[in-house]
Amino acid sequence: MSEIKFLLERFLSEPMAIAVVSNGTPTTYKQLHQLIQIQIAWLNEKKVKAGTPIILKGDYSPIVISMLLALIEQRCIVIPLTPESFDSLGEVIGDVGPASLITVEDDSVAISELSVSVVPELYEEIRSRDAPGLVLFTSGSSGKPKAVVHDFSKLMIKFYLRRPAMITLNFLLFDHWGGLNTLFHCLSNLCLIVMPQNRTPNHVCLLIEKYRIELLPATPSFLNMLLISRSYKNHDLSSLKLITYGAEPMSDSTLKNLRKVFPCIEMRQTYGMIELGVLRAKSRDSDSLWLKLGGDGYDLRVVDGILQVRADSAMLGYINAESPFTEDGFFITGDLVECDGEWIRILGRESDIINVGGQKVYPSEVESTLLKCPEVADAVVYGEASPILGKVVCATVVLHEGIKLEDARSSILRFCRARLMPFMVPFKLVAALEIPQSHRLKRVRRKM
Repeated sequence: MSEIKFLLERFLSEPMAIAVVSNGTPTTYKQLHQLIQIQIAWLNEKKVKAGTPIILKGDYSPIVISMLLALIEQRCIVIPLTPESFDSLGEVIGDVGPASLITVEDDSVAISELSVSVVPELYEEIRSRDAPGLVLFTSGSSGKPKAVVHDFSKLMIKFYLRRPAMITLNFLLFDHWGGLNTLFHCLSNLCLIVMPQNRTPNHVCLLIEKYRIELLPATPSFLNMLLISRSYKNHDLSSLKLITYGAEPMSDSTLKNLRKVFPCIEMRQTYGMIELGVLRAKSRDSDSLWLKLGGDGYDLRVVDGILQVRADSAMLGYINAESPFTEDGFFITGDLVECDGEWIRILGRESDIINVGGQKVYPSEVESTLLKCPEVADAVVYGEASPILGKVVCATVVLHEGIKLEDARSSILRFCRARLMPFMVPFKLVAALEIPQSHRLKRVRRKM
């Protein structure tokens, strides 16, 4: 059974359409189709068998995309990693028992065998189904990154249905499901996909202008950086029709500022997890953080304020952690939500809550207040241990140009005290030049 037959047929239906622009070079769907056949032949020559767990080390490019699709067709267990992730994960990679490493650098492809000390039991489930597998790593925001195992064929089902094509900038990462979801959505709908060389606001704006990008999937952190940088003022972004955002909570102040700057662009919140895939989502409107979630193959419920999801596309399990599923098959997301009928609002991760003397503080609520403060351009809120209260609220802030923390500290705290309960006001303020997204996701203080 061909896992990607439907994609190959679509590619040949519009062979001269541009599929990918990478480093300024276009690749047509016909050329991508040919590259996939070359990679399949190469894998056969190297005697790569179905069910083999293989690290694919690289980043978005026609060669990497074609190799990913070839590995799916060969029904391998694919472990996609960017070079940065490969280096940072270190010994954790050994948990997933990779048998081979395929490295793609520019146009060169190399394969090497790895010594396997562990063969995860979940791989036998993949092999028994004669299906391709996918292994992704969580961010490690609450400890050691977890290795998530999927039946890749289950994740592919959602892409059988054709949807409208949009010129898309694939902002999200190659080794996270958000980025792969965008990639497969675009390929299945014969979109033009533009791959950024970096993810700075100025570069992204340049690409939007040059290629007339219509869809920008991004994170709230990046969108706030875009507002701070004012790069949008130096480029023509009139082609943009839709901005989707997810992966972390969006503050209401950032959303309102985005709506002021981009009043004609639809803002749509997304929701997904590495363990579940991406659910279909509908925002109440572009100004709202309330949304409906679900779609075919998903059941939702809220238990003790925490969202639980049962999904056909859910992971088989973790390789290196206990199962997070209930007895009746619901995945406990760890996301705290509030409900308004069929609408929900994501408050944040349960693990991110700061318990101050028994009082719960949601970091996103404090961040939203800080972002309204005239001196503050960006902020991330986290908890630090306190011998008296258990935890205290701390914040790292990026101040507007020319403002120093020693001059602004009193007015920032006064602004917060007027709008927050006393236990929510930051006990400690730290200044930084920027806040990397990884620091926001992990919500701990890092050396800046």
